Amino acid sequence: MSGRDDDDDRGERPKLSWSELDKRRDRPRSRTPERGPRGAAAEARSRGATKSYLAKLDDRLFAKKGSSGGKLADAVRDALGTPALTDACRAHLDAIGPPRDAALIAAFLDAEDPAVRGAALGALAEEVAAQRLTLTSGLRAQLRGLAEGADDELAARAEEILVPRG
Repeated sequence: MSGRDDDDDRGERPKLSWSELDKRRDRPRSRTPERGPRGAAAEARSRGATKSYLAKLDDRLFAKKGSSGGKLADAVRDALGTPALTDACRAHLDAIGPPRDAALIAAFLDAEDPAVRGAALGALAEEVAAQRLTLTSGLRAQLRGLAEGADDELAARAEEILVPRG
């Protein structure tokens, strides 16, 4: 008797070929339908939540330029990386006030004018304290740069945002 026949007699399961293993892996494991909400009210809530989530996602991903903050915010975004950034930020400050959006705050922190940066730091501190905004890695990097900068007032305010004293 060969060793192979001996293995089958001991009740061990037969070894599968690689193709059989692949077929088993590719097959769905269960045939149960996807669970949905129970009842008409739960289904309506689910549909409403899905619709609002998709609308919010659509606004974030496919928003037209100008839908968030108007022409002045667009002017600030367009001026990023140019010498006109400070003037665009000043115009935004004079007309609307400090930004409340993380991307605009980051743009204001890039401006050369310490007053513009100070307004952005004030707005950022308020938004973080109210828990309407969390610090992204980009904002943290900008704050660390300001904290190490030559302007002591801006450095202190940036450090306060980075390491809040409770």
